[in-house]
Amino acid sequence: MSKPEQEIGESTGAALPPELQRVHMVGIGGAGMSGIARILLSRGGQVSGSDARESRGVLSLRARGAEVRIGHSADALDLLPGGPTVVVTTYAAIPKTNPELVEANRRDIPVLMRPTVLAALMRGHRTLLVSGTHGKTSTTSMLIVTLQHCGADPSFAVGGELNEAGTNAHHGSGDIFVAEADESDGSLLQYDPDVAVVTNIESDHLDYFGTDEAYIQVFDDFADRLAPGGLLVVCLDDPGSFALAQRVAPRMAERGIEVLGYGSGDLADAPVPVGARLIDWQPRDVGGIVEFQLDGETVPRSLRLSVPGRHMALNALAALLAARATGADIDEIVQGLEGFGGVHRRFQFTGRENGVRVFDDYAHHPTEVRAVLEAAAQLVAQEARDGARLQRGRVIVVFQPHLYSRTATFATEFGAALSLADEVVVLDVYGAREDPLPGVNGALVAQSVTEPVHYQPDMSKVGKQVAGLAGDGDVVITMGAGDVTMLGSQILDGLRARPQQGGR
Repeated sequence: MSKPEQEIGESTGAALPPELQRVHMVGIGGAGMSGIARILLSRGGQVSGSDARESRGVLSLRARGAEVRIGHSADALDLLPGGPTVVVTTYAAIPKTNPELVEANRRDIPVLMRPTVLAALMRGHRTLLVSGTHGKTSTTSMLIVTLQHCGADPSFAVGGELNEAGTNAHHGSGDIFVAEADESDGSLLQYDPDVAVVTNIESDHLDYFGTDEAYIQVFDDFADRLAPGGLLVVCLDDPGSFALAQRVAPRMAERGIEVLGYGSGDLADAPVPVGARLIDWQPRDVGGIVEFQLDGETVPRSLRLSVPGRHMALNALAALLAARATGADIDEIVQGLEGFGGVHRRFQFTGRENGVRVFDDYAHHPTEVRAVLEAAAQLVAQEARDGARLQRGRVIVVFQPHLYSRTATFATEFGAALSLADEVVVLDVYGAREDPLPGVNGALVAQSVTEPVHYQPDMSKVGKQVAGLAGDGDVVITMGAGDVTMLGSQILDGLRARPQQGGR
């Protein structure tokens, strides 16, 4: 039904190419789409759009001048005077039968995918892109905040809101564009980076790629798109990105592309030079102290992060190496990383009631679940060691599996990762774009959990249930990529309604 994507013309300075001066966006409220809309509006474009529901993102775009309709209908293409020059949509979230896409094809209005538009907006900039199975949003956000601290004003597009800026995208005055390169649908192959970071590579998104081999290959192809004289940064602690470095380093050298690694331990078998080595990570409050050493330096450095988990320390080293490639001063980079306050829905503090702290996290892959729960366990253990608690608090996780295909593939692995918590509540699957699969539900995950576990298919009961489980000093985490994020306030209400408990 859809036609091949047309080429987008060149732009001059901040001016948009003609094709992007009047744009209609289907699903405009989504994290990726709203970011594109912000940049288009900042560069003088006219933007209309539609979404299934009101959201904070939709309200923000309206305040900036976008015409946004709730619900989808063919006449939404008439929101802008003269109609749009193009219609923008996404691969996964919007079906081809959407009435606005059908109408665009009837009117011969080109339909473009979001990555095509983002690639056009990057033209004329030095592009720093972050990809990988996990950690993209956090690492990209660290890099953005660090460059801002160093005096740059980069344009950026990221998959979550930066806590400092309260936004997920920005049209900057500088010549740098920082973005998250999403591998889930192969769209990262639309981009031609000057600097690329690969945080890790682990099997995922098999609903799109079909095989592990096809998924892994997309990162090789991404590396091949680096500009001559560019930089590839890879995590050497991760077997997948370690193997990537081994495979691509020889051909990168032929094109004058530097490959640098970061990781921990002695890294004696590293296939590429080690740019930054993690020496130690010590949890402190909701954050920690990172000790690390840079190539060419004999004295270790330290920085204090305000986000928890050893995985965040590694993300910080990736951001540091990418920022250094812009010519930024190392001391300024370290100060910038210390000022990073986190990203929306990444171990985000929701509230505290009756001695129980509630956090929210986007983790939706077993490795991400494990990393977050390890960070939470370190937090409560550190408080017990420091004497902040009479006894160690517990970690309680409320987990919502995301996608039926992913749940079917990783049910056992999810169970093992969730077993790092002291108590687990498993909800039913948030299907998003997928239809249900027979026998695939939250119970499939719950049966693989070895710690006390509760399968709860009724989300309306979670607040009261968790309030009954949690005690003074405990940490509760709502976890998943779906609407589990809405349960934080419900849990806090349940905690508020119960009698006060004594300290542990």
